[in-house]
Amino acid sequence: MTRAREIFRYLAATLLLVVVAPIGIQAADAPAVTAGSAPTKGADGMWTLPDGTPTYHVAKDGTVDWYTASGFLRYGANCLQCHGPDGLGSSYAPDLTQSLKGMDLATFEQIVSGGKQTKEGDTDFVMPALGTNKNVMCYINDIYVYLKARSDGAVGRGRPDKNEAPSKDWEKAQDDCMG
Repeated sequence: MTRAREIFRYLAATLLLVVVAPIGIQAADAPAVTAGSAPTKGADGMWTLPDGTPTYHVAKDGTVDWYTASGFLRYGANCLQCHGPDGLGSSYAPDLTQSLKGMDLATFEQIVSGGKQTKEGDTDFVMPALGTNKNVMCYINDIYVYLKARSDGAVGRGRPDKNEAPSKDWEKAQDDCMG
């Protein structure tokens, strides 16, 4: 294969990713789930998968559920300093949009509450334990849902344009947790 053809194939593949992939992402009406495992909305406004795992919901008009919107706000207040805007990582904390591709809620909660230390080369990476931080733990599901939506490409960068209002149950749970 000639060098020119290699370059053409690379550019064609890149163009396909740039032009076609976002169409599917923006048209998302619900989380990517397997057949027969559609999420459902609970009385508290939280969307869950059949196994009870919290998930996001994006309506056809782009409106996100309250937990996703709240997760964006909570992430910005508590996680952005290390993990960067929109969960995309920084020089000292990983890209959470990639990390959550293979991470379940239980693992996420364990790392956030208990912390994590890893060493790569000469660099020590330390995620502090936030298990006693109510500003994080009272909203752990919200943060997870937001990051999962970012990881799956269901929501783009920045604050969602439209969101549902919080349910009375969510407000009560927030008040109960925060004391």
